[in-house]
Amino acid sequence: MNPIYQRARPIRLAIFDVDGVMTDGSLFFADDGKEFKAFNSLDGHGLKMLKQTGVETAIITARNSGVVSHRAKNLGIHHVYQGVENKLDAYQHLLEKLALAPEQTAYMGDDVIDLPILIRCGLAISVPAAPPEVQRYAHMVTRREGGHGAVREACEFIMRAQNTYADLLAIYLK
Repeated sequence: MNPIYQRARPIRLAIFDVDGVMTDGSLFFADDGKEFKAFNSLDGHGLKMLKQTGVETAIITARNSGVVSHRAKNLGIHHVYQGVENKLDAYQHLLEKLALAPEQTAYMGDDVIDLPILIRCGLAISVPAAPPEVQRYAHMVTRREGGHGAVREACEFIMRAQNTYADLLAIYLK
């Protein structure tokens, strides 16, 4: 069996960065300072599907954004850490709160600020635009870019490794 699939099998929590992972990393601001972000609908449905299989989801991001709060609420993501300078602290808090071991977590990040979690989690995932220093520590680099289906690809990978994807897909084929 593929060793990356083996890493994905025990995952009970999938954690995502936002800028560059759930979005393409572009930041849009109106003259009044209001922030806008573009999210991919396929990514959103992938997150919902993953949750249906019993894998919990979370967000850890360095920026504060009302847009992220709104998106998380829409997707049913209850564990949201924003404005986090030390992402490792938020990660360790999640592990304690959910009584999980690092091997039971996947983390998807795209920059050096994500490395402290990427080197500790059970399944480290990144995107093609991530710097080589980040990709070097990822167990998996998606084919799709952040904000363009990368999150969906990661969710489907976990579901396939856990043999839950086919049953979930069957619901849509009825």
